[in-house]
Amino acid sequence: MQRFEAHRVEVTAIVRRTPEPHDPASHEASSKFPYINRELSSLEFNRRVLYEAGDERNPLLERVKFLAIFASNMDEFFQIRVSGLMEQAQAGAVPTTPDEKPAAEQLAAIRTRFRELLVEQGEIFEQVCSALGKAGISLVEYDEVPEHHAALRQRFTDEIYPVLTPLAVDPGHPFPYISTLSLSLAIRIEDPDDGEERFARVKVPPLLPRLLQIEPSKFVLVEQVIAANLDMLFSGMTIRETHLFRVTRNADLELEEDEADDLLLAIEEELRRRRFGEAVRLEVDRAMPASMRKILERGVGVDPEDCYEIAGMLDHTGLWQLAGLDRPDLKLPPFTPVVPARLAPPDEDEPSDVFAAIRAGDILVHHPYESFAASVQRFISQAALDADVLSIKMTLYRTSGDSPIVRDLISAAERGKQVVVLVEIKARFDEQANIVWARKLEQAGAHVVYGLVGLKTHSKTSLVVRREGANLRRYVHIGTGNYNPGTARLYTDLGLLSCRPELGADVSDLFNVLTGLSRQRDFRRLIVAPMNLRSWILEMIERETAHARAGRPARIVLKLNSLVDPACVAALYAAAQAGVQVDLLIRGICSLWPGVPGVSEGIKVRSIVGQYLEHSRVFHFANDGRPEWYIGSADLMERNLDRRVEAIVPVEDPEARQRIAAFVEIMFTDDRRSWQLGADGAYHRTEELTGIPGTIDTFEVLQARETASVAADVVGPRRPHAGAGSLDPRA
Repeated sequence: MQRFEAHRVEVTAIVRRTPEPHDPASHEASSKFPYINRELSSLEFNRRVLYEAGDERNPLLERVKFLAIFASNMDEFFQIRVSGLMEQAQAGAVPTTPDEKPAAEQLAAIRTRFRELLVEQGEIFEQVCSALGKAGISLVEYDEVPEHHAALRQRFTDEIYPVLTPLAVDPGHPFPYISTLSLSLAIRIEDPDDGEERFARVKVPPLLPRLLQIEPSKFVLVEQVIAANLDMLFSGMTIRETHLFRVTRNADLELEEDEADDLLLAIEEELRRRRFGEAVRLEVDRAMPASMRKILERGVGVDPEDCYEIAGMLDHTGLWQLAGLDRPDLKLPPFTPVVPARLAPPDEDEPSDVFAAIRAGDILVHHPYESFAASVQRFISQAALDADVLSIKMTLYRTSGDSPIVRDLISAAERGKQVVVLVEIKARFDEQANIVWARKLEQAGAHVVYGLVGLKTHSKTSLVVRREGANLRRYVHIGTGNYNPGTARLYTDLGLLSCRPELGADVSDLFNVLTGLSRQRDFRRLIVAPMNLRSWILEMIERETAHARAGRPARIVLKLNSLVDPACVAALYAAAQAGVQVDLLIRGICSLWPGVPGVSEGIKVRSIVGQYLEHSRVFHFANDGRPEWYIGSADLMERNLDRRVEAIVPVEDPEARQRIAAFVEIMFTDDRRSWQLGADGAYHRTEELTGIPGTIDTFEVLQARETASVAADVVGPRRPHAGAGSLDPRA
């Protein structure tokens, strides 16, 4: 720790200069303070997800779900982050982050840590399978159920065999292309005529169910059924051995937007190319012999160090099928979001008037505790039907496959209203779905904008212009989460509904920037990236720092998904050195290193992982007794501050501020779901630090608190919801 003490003054100096993010001088100075590598921090977040799968206090099928989430998260990690590091290593790129780790060094650390996580994953999987068996749910080996072999062979003949394509590898048949994330069987075959051994591959079709039900609550893996019936595919040949494998490929789009004549067509072409990205990971059955592994490594083009042996079931994303079983006794108790009190309808037969409620004052909504359908979705649906509404404008980053909000926008356009939608077709892994929605909106007569060149539009904003008497009034929604009713039941997010004139004017100006040629950089109340968000956050941190230096009370609270921006990390270090109390709730990646003597002793970092995905972003500054609260779409990452359109809004309603302050403090007292980042750079469970089993669960407390003010007869009968949310880091 002593090596950090000498750089205390230098850390402060970089903040006072407020360097530009890509200024070489900025990197030189910022590289002298403690900084946790973002890729390794991302792996540690996923380790916290994996912990939930192993925690026996969680309902059993929730544990199954966490195993599937961990697997899905790691797939994306390799497709995007590891692939990017591989490209940097091949190019010999100079490190651009303060930890100054070359790409090759990061890759080596990732491989080591991932292999450790695979061991932990395998052990937890065995524990979960054992517990499932005791609960009457069995995932059995094909060889263990000979009494079902005849029925399974018939099913193979009827349902599976017709969609299989065996591919031989020999001088006349080059190694086949292996699509990303698909399961395949590697097969060693002997020709009885000449005794020659050959290699073949059979893809497990992804349209088939991964788990085949053979009895109520008893399942066998489809690949085992295929392997047992290969004689039908390779008639007259002798099957010597079969092993499962899986390839992960680079899935990051490489699009030169400024060279694209048509961004929509360019994205579609890039999506086609994504299927043929370079291989970055090969997963193989642990029992696979070295000779077969070498064939696969050469065939798919990976180095041996990027081949990972998997014990047990390969590809745990297939466990979603088990997690979806109708066993409420093995899941969390059902919870139905309540209607926000101010949006409750006058009676069951009349819908609420959202516009009247907003005119009475700003409304803060907190999902999933409060209903997205009865608030944000109702806001748009009422606007679509209201004859006095002239215009609806919205940004869409991610939405659901069958989006009621998009249907309302289409309805509004067909009714002759001006509908303007910025559809961010560069939203990773949602590009194709967003293209489909964009075309449907255009066909209905809506004005569709595909985003800005060089920037992703990540802000969550909507604007409704309504005629009221002789005047026009603007209503806005500014939130932290996507306009997606599915994730609104699974992610924690905040949204502000308001008709304050200054906010309406700001959102109008923002849409002029997004849809036209406006170069506006200053807004009345809204803070917008990339225009002024970076300078604003650094100025706010510096203001708290000045209060502390003057002996005044000073505190900063940030609740974010990720904190990695070097200048922001340096600014928070300087604030802590000046005496500012810095409390951070960072769900995922955190590059700030707390507890370092002379640098970050006054900083506390917590991460909460549990029933819902913590997705809301909150910014609080004590401001010498005049506290300010903000919510918005941005994390403190260089991409959010410099390469995305983001929107942060002040929360000025006293009741709304109190609500945010209350739930943030609950999260700081959580001792059941929380982890604390220590001075050793590692995360430790709060209950392990205290030595006492946790009793305060953020999600349980907030379900009780956020719904307590709403009468039971407002929400109607309670219905089961979809369960806990995906912990996907790209949200």
